[in-house]
Amino acid sequence: SDSVWGSAVGGLLTWEPFDFGLRGSSVHEAEAGVRRARSDETVTKLGVQNAVAIAFLAAVGAQQALTAADADVQRREVLARAARVLVENELRPGAEASRAEAELAAARTRAIQARQGLVIARNTFSQMLGIPGGVVDVNASRLLDAIPADRAACTLAAEHPLLQSSQAAVVLARAREAVLAKTDYPRIYLQSSVFGRGSGGNPDGNFDGGANGLGLDHANWAAGVQVVFPNVFDFSSLHARQAAASALTRAEGARYDESVLTVTAQQRAAEAMVDAARAIAQNTPIQLAAAQESESQARARYDAGLAGIVEVAEAQNLLAGAEYQNGVARVDVWRSLLARAIAQGNLAPFVELLRPSGVK
Repeated sequence: SDSVWGSAVGGLLTWEPFDFGLRGSSVHEAEAGVRRARSDETVTKLGVQNAVAIAFLAAVGAQQALTAADADVQRREVLARAARVLVENELRPGAEASRAEAELAAARTRAIQARQGLVIARNTFSQMLGIPGGVVDVNASRLLDAIPADRAACTLAAEHPLLQSSQAAVVLARAREAVLAKTDYPRIYLQSSVFGRGSGGNPDGNFDGGANGLGLDHANWAAGVQVVFPNVFDFSSLHARQAAASALTRAEGARYDESVLTVTAQQRAAEAMVDAARAIAQNTPIQLAAAQESESQARARYDAGLAGIVEVAEAQNLLAGAEYQNGVARVDVWRSLLARAIAQGNLAPFVELLRPSGVK
């Protein structure tokens, strides 16, 4: 029933002098994961920038549509007043006043729809900017003064963030496959141990009593080599994981090839969009001038009693369409330039065009 104090303390040091490449493969896998995450971050940023720019240009286009619709309403109000005066003076049949009122009502409907589209576009733009309760207005007067000069340099397809992300995914898959290929290699450890002990009991059965045994009376050390053979009884499971990793590497490689085709096609389509948008923007002023001249001549013929209200209405319809197309054409140039920048994966050339020196 007597008690005795005993103590023991020790330390074990394990060192793996070589690992047949497993540690390096694990480090490479981790680094590949970091590169993949950063590439995905770049792709996400590009998508957010694209969404904001699209929302901004949509608001600008809605403004141009509303401007054209308001101008059309003003012209038709003038025509409707003139038609009413002529009908009241029995110089024109009453059907012409009715036709003018109908055209005016249709123009007002289009203006209401254009105003609704502008409100929706502004709300979408504020949502993209992260301003849920704020009122966002856009001022694109300088943006539409002239067709922007094309100073954008071509970016190599390999530098596109989407391709870099796909390439990083391929590297990561290969790194994981390399780690699995080395997991069944033996693990060799050098181990050393230092330990000490103390006891208040003696070999003859006597107890020292008191606090004896709390101190370390004897010390020793040990050294050895440990060899571990992992996956000895899990070979089939490891083989299945290696097969899955190999299939994933091939799949990521196929996705990379698909991304190359996608980016290349987008760049070619964007270049075609830029060329077409510039050509249209250069042609719409000619169309607008001709429509203005046609509307002016039709009004003059109507005032002189040489033409009917139908001819004036058709001329005003043509002018309204030309004004809308002329205003939207310049916005479409910016849309095409944005599409090209997104296809190249770099918005810096597009932002540079937005600077004062970017428009000539």
